[in-house]
Amino acid sequence: MDAMHNLEAPHRGSRHRARRGLFVVLAAATFVGLGWHGAQAEALGPGAGVRATEPGTTDVSALAPASTRTSYADAVDRATPAVVTIWAEKVVKMEPAHMLPDDPVFRRFFGDRLPEAPPEQRQGGVGSGVIVDPNGYVLTNHHVVEGAETLTVELSDRRRFEAKVVGSDAASDLAVLKIEASDLPTLPLADSDRVQVGDVVLALGNPLGVGLTVTQGIVSAKGRATSFGDGSFEDFLQTDAAINRGNSGGPLIDTAGTVVGINSQILSPTGTSIGIGFAIPANMARNVMDQLIQDGHVRRGLLGVTVQGVTADLALSLGLDEVKGALVSDVQADGPGDHAGVERGDVIVALDGSAVADSNQLRNMVAEHQPGSRVTLSVRRGKAARELTATLGERPSGRRLAEAGPGSSEDRLGMTVEPLTPELARRLGTKDEQGLAVTDIDPAGAAARSGLREGDVIEEVDQRPVRSTMDLRDALDQDAGRPALVLVNREGNRLYVPLRTS
Repeated sequence: MDAMHNLEAPHRGSRHRARRGLFVVLAAATFVGLGWHGAQAEALGPGAGVRATEPGTTDVSALAPASTRTSYADAVDRATPAVVTIWAEKVVKMEPAHMLPDDPVFRRFFGDRLPEAPPEQRQGGVGSGVIVDPNGYVLTNHHVVEGAETLTVELSDRRRFEAKVVGSDAASDLAVLKIEASDLPTLPLADSDRVQVGDVVLALGNPLGVGLTVTQGIVSAKGRATSFGDGSFEDFLQTDAAINRGNSGGPLIDTAGTVVGINSQILSPTGTSIGIGFAIPANMARNVMDQLIQDGHVRRGLLGVTVQGVTADLALSLGLDEVKGALVSDVQADGPGDHAGVERGDVIVALDGSAVADSNQLRNMVAEHQPGSRVTLSVRRGKAARELTATLGERPSGRRLAEAGPGSSEDRLGMTVEPLTPELARRLGTKDEQGLAVTDIDPAGAAARSGLREGDVIEEVDQRPVRSTMDLRDALDQDAGRPALVLVNREGNRLYVPLRTS
């Protein structure tokens, strides 16, 4: 079903903000009462589509031999038979007008007669999908089928089939449908790890319900995370191929006609394509799809640590040579990471020999493993490098590792702190028993610029516990020519904040 989320709105459970006026749009089109409420096609006047040339010049492109023209027709011919349209419908009851029978206006129009109850209305949306098995399995987006009471799959030859949901996974925004058909055309899923920025790609689907459409672009970036929703796993391919409402669930293919991604979102101030689209990479889609077909749900590994990205200031504070890796800001007691020897302040730089660029990548890498898997973590602890072996637990459905951004100290830094008391802890909703609570903060001060917030509880500075304002001053006075590394408890989640004192 169609949805739009303003990126300025906070996450569930977080207060992250993003670019002003931009929206992440789930690219599924919505209909109300089965009437189309979208953009209308504009008729072209006489001569439209004909390119005029200056006198004495020739339009060379029109005379070029077919053999020299760049075309992706072969890839499109291979792919289009396996691309489907998905019609999702549900019945909603219209809300009655909020008008009381004693209202004079009400009685003027209705007298003693009550208005009839509003009728039920059919509400639906359109998305796309791709056939991945000749026996009728269709891969699409979770948000295309979410909440639908009936699902109809329309094939490229116009045949229609009622579809059932085999499994749907909100965390990856993927779903698998099943239709009762056989010997269907399919599209193979490529190895998306081999995709490179600059590769030509084609987006296929049914945008705005106009019919099967192909748009062309390149892979603009890899490993994108839009932070669309709490609990999501994101490793998007970004593309400038036009993706609009109704394209959701359709394939993003390479020039060989294999699926490199599943179209999912766009970033736009208007709700229509501006050339910033996102597709779920084929490797992630394959992993989720196989589990949904086999088990109906997805199981993911759990390391039991809270991680955050490494910023330039954090790298400086930690003495790191590179701005990469996942900084451990908390370790779940008696969890897999704790048993493996992971400690708060460690920077995980690789998993099973594969480099970890940031906290989002680590989350995805861990989640790709099944519970019970053994993994090797390459860790930086201070200036020492360590190898740790962890046996992964199982991630509860819908739960995510906290990925915190830089988030927080007395007057000279533009903040007021107080030693934590049981009453103050209760007021702040924290279980901490020791530390300094930030009770006021100057938005223009150094603390706010560093990311500290009112309500934060400062537990450590440069890995030294702080229990009083004197502890804090002493720790901050140890000028090491770099930002102070402050450990903060924010609403139950621990994170490190690099605090510049000058």
